[in-house]
Amino acid sequence: MVKYINVKSKSRIEFIDITDMVQDVVKDAGVAKGVCVLYVPHTTAGITINEGADPSVQRDIMNALTRLIPHEMNYFHREGNADAHIKSTLVGTSVQVIVEEGKLLLGTWQSIFFCEFDGPRHRRVAVKFI
Repeated sequence: MVKYINVKSKSRIEFIDITDMVQDVVKDAGVAKGVCVLYVPHTTAGITINEGADPSVQRDIMNALTRLIPHEMNYFHREGNADAHIKSTLVGTSVQVIVEEGKLLLGTWQSIFFCEFDGPRHRRVAVKFI
């Protein structure tokens, strides 16, 4: 069975910590051990696991992506969001997290981030357990 987490972004580019929401899905599903697969079914968003303790890390990642892939360039895709498609491709649209004893097996400083590259929007993250 697939569960969904709803995410609402407020900015064009934004990293949203969804770790607690994912942990709630694990708890509600009663999963004690296995693998939690998180998938973002959007072409201009992504998902990643990185440091959650210091918000400057997320800002640094967003700034680096913006420098590498600027919003305004001579892209062929003329909808105005080609950069978001490229950023989504580089970051990726899925991650897997081990579940052990009913908890996500993340490192001390790790958090799960929904990565918005074309917001603000209402988005979903699909959650599946193996």
